[in-house]
Amino acid sequence: MQFKLVRYFTLASIGMFGLVAISLVYFEHQQGAFFKQTEEQQAAFFGEVQQSFARQQDESARRDLLTIHESGNVNLTRLFANALWARDFAPFVARAQAIDIHPCRAIADVDAGGKTVAPPEKKACFADVGKRIMALPGFDDIDAKVYDAMKKSTVFKIKVFDLRGVTIYSSEHEQIGDDKSANAGWRAAAHDGTPKSELTHRDTFSAFEGVVENRDLISSYLPVLEPGSSRVVGVFEVYSDVTPFLKQIEATSAQIRATALDNQAKVDAAARTNLAEVDAASNRQLATVAVLLSLLFVALLVIVRRADRIIRQQEKERQHSHQQLAQTEKMASLGQMVAGVAHQLNTPLAFSQNNVLMVKDALDSMVFPMKVANRMSSVLKTTTGDVVTLKVAQLRSNLARLEDGDVDVDMLQQMLGDVLEGIEQMSEMVVNLRDFTRLDRASVASADLNKSLHTVAYIAKSVIPHDILVVEEFHPLPEVECNASQLNQVFLNLINNAAQAIDGSGRITLRTEADGEQVRIEVEDTGRGIPPEVLPHIFDLYFTTKPAGQGTGLGLAIARDIVTQHGGEIRVDTRLGAGTTFIITLPIRQRAALAEAA
Repeated sequence: MQFKLVRYFTLASIGMFGLVAISLVYFEHQQGAFFKQTEEQQAAFFGEVQQSFARQQDESARRDLLTIHESGNVNLTRLFANALWARDFAPFVARAQAIDIHPCRAIADVDAGGKTVAPPEKKACFADVGKRIMALPGFDDIDAKVYDAMKKSTVFKIKVFDLRGVTIYSSEHEQIGDDKSANAGWRAAAHDGTPKSELTHRDTFSAFEGVVENRDLISSYLPVLEPGSSRVVGVFEVYSDVTPFLKQIEATSAQIRATALDNQAKVDAAARTNLAEVDAASNRQLATVAVLLSLLFVALLVIVRRADRIIRQQEKERQHSHQQLAQTEKMASLGQMVAGVAHQLNTPLAFSQNNVLMVKDALDSMVFPMKVANRMSSVLKTTTGDVVTLKVAQLRSNLARLEDGDVDVDMLQQMLGDVLEGIEQMSEMVVNLRDFTRLDRASVASADLNKSLHTVAYIAKSVIPHDILVVEEFHPLPEVECNASQLNQVFLNLINNAAQAIDGSGRITLRTEADGEQVRIEVEDTGRGIPPEVLPHIFDLYFTTKPAGQGTGLGLAIARDIVTQHGGEIRVDTRLGAGTTFIITLPIRQRAALAEAA
């Protein structure tokens, strides 16, 4: 089978280059996807940083606003306390604390949707306490002073609590009497002396100026200290309007967010630009690799084509050498047959020649009697009567010659029959030689291997000893597509080797049988067998166990090559002292490659 180097290289190279190209495209795609993902992650991180910065700025501004207003409310509370507490609020708070609130607190709170709230009767009770507080002397005077002090300020409401948590005063009178003892802001101011503030939004709110809407307020619970000491004597709650400040903070935050969005858009645009540049660079890289791979393929293709030509030339030379070796082996085999064939032809030729000479001598002695017979025949043809007169006196001198022409015709016929039999033997030998040698060794055609093997066996009998019996056990075979001349050479070599392996008398058995799409040929002998140390080398070129000058070491190597070229196989089964069997299997139909190789 001829290996199509260029074809397989082209297919393999295209496949491998295609695989490399697909791998590069895949990795470039993965790299682009990774870069894109990285850019997106960086852009998202940058956006989160911008948003976090905006949130922190907003929270910081609100926290600073709360701190500043809480500090201002503390100072306001101190000024307010210094102005009104000792003279106005302290006596009023003392009078208000005389009002008993225990009955109100004794009313138990109720659960409302998971929250503890005061029932209506408890609220009514504290509302009644508020009315009693507002009925105390000095309330109206205090209320007027508070309104006068806080009017036109950012303070919307003021509450005053005693240490029981009861609302003693509120600029919103409905809230006087409320119990704030559970409020966390009041508890921090009253118990810990710590101001507590929070920022809230109110849709509607009752202020000194009246009801206002949509306001952002800071409510601060502030402890009132006794002048000259750190003792808490009451709690102020101050509501300050920070709506303008908060709107300014929100405007600033919105501006920061807009700037962040603009920066984010710029980052996204830069990322898209970078990604496009990376894609372009990847495409250029892929194009460069494709060009380099193409150049590499062209260079390798040129080298491979050159190598293919060299290999083809070497194959032709190898086939020529193989043919020469096969011809050498064939000529050696034919040379061994020359003596046997000459002997086979010489024997019938010798006795045929002797018989022909003897018949010739007998015919020479019959010349005169034949002349006499011819003369008598002429006389009889010209005579009309029934009586012919002979002059015996004239013939007496020739009687001795007539007696010498007395020949045994049956013996002559037997001798000529022997000559014909010898000629038939020689003809059969010539026909078998012709069948063995006339086939063109480069011819591939359908052949009857039973007939071919019979012809080879007939020829081989001329060179093998007569005490070796050649047995033909042929089964019907289909015609096999083969080079019959080459297979004849294989059969002759195996038969000769089998004969040489037999010491003295023996038997060579030739078997054929069909086996599915194959035929099987066996050459079995009863010879010495093949030693185990020799068996692995019997098909090696130039390996022989025969004495120098008797073997070339080419026979089995060439036989194996011929069988292999036919798509078959040859194997051997041997036993020391029992004999050897060479088994050949051949396909009935040959590949087209055999005809091309032939």
